Amino acid sequence: MIKIGVVFPQVEFGSDPGAIKAYAQMAEELGFSHILCYEHVLGANPQRPGGFQGPYTHESTFQDPFVLYAYLAGLTRKLEFTTGILVLPQRQTALVAKQAANVDVLSGGRLRLGVAIGWNAMEYEGLGMNFSNRGKRIEEQIEVLRMLWTKPLVQFDGRWHHLPDVGINPLPVQRPIPIWMGGHADVVLKRAARLADGWMPNYRTAEDAAPSLEKLDAYLAENGRSRQDLGLEARIPFGEGNPDQWIEVMNGWKKAGVTHLSFNTMNAGLTTPEEHMAAVRKIAEAVL
Repeated sequence: MIKIGVVFPQVEFGSDPGAIKAYAQMAEELGFSHILCYEHVLGANPQRPGGFQGPYTHESTFQDPFVLYAYLAGLTRKLEFTTGILVLPQRQTALVAKQAANVDVLSGGRLRLGVAIGWNAMEYEGLGMNFSNRGKRIEEQIEVLRMLWTKPLVQFDGRWHHLPDVGINPLPVQRPIPIWMGGHADVVLKRAARLADGWMPNYRTAEDAAPSLEKLDAYLAENGRSRQDLGLEARIPFGEGNPDQWIEVMNGWKKAGVTHLSFNTMNAGLTTPEEHMAAVRKIAEAVL
């Protein structure tokens, strides 16, 4: 059965705690399986010397996923919390392991961690992390995360991580927490086929994703895996609010083997939490 969730409209929703609580509880009551949010830690000033090219600036609002989900863990009962995605290589691995484990414990095992390497070199610089080797580091990070989530003590001596017989406490409920990957590059598809529990493409339709899915199937086979071993989550935009269009796109993704769908109400001209919540209700009436 396909799980259907909603994308938390980060940059359009604001920071009122009551509205955020109401949004999550409404999504759960309507029957959505999960809530997905993406992140940026730092926003750049586009007027800085040298300028800045990117979809978000210092004026874009982003809640930290771990803090957001820790807040919502006690306000919901069964809603799954998903990052789509967390920019893993700009964060300290052991700290991510600790924060994710805490959210998983507080939520009773409801966290799914989507990760990718990101695109914002300035954000990496501000966080003191190397932007140029982020693709190589993420593989070792995933290995370290899974060890820290499944063992009380870890001894590890890698290229970028050195753990001298240490561990986190508490360990998560899920051992390990599922790790999904975002991104479309060929190297990402190969990495997901080897290491991930799922893939989060950002294509608008299954038809657009077909060439990448064909490559992914081949890479999975090279690693002794199949699509049965890898979840697939697609996003469907609210767009003009036409349920017939949503269902047409949904049916295409179903044929492509999707396991999760997330509806995104951003970029549809909605400007208040109330408008986003009304759109989520309309989605629920059409597809749940």
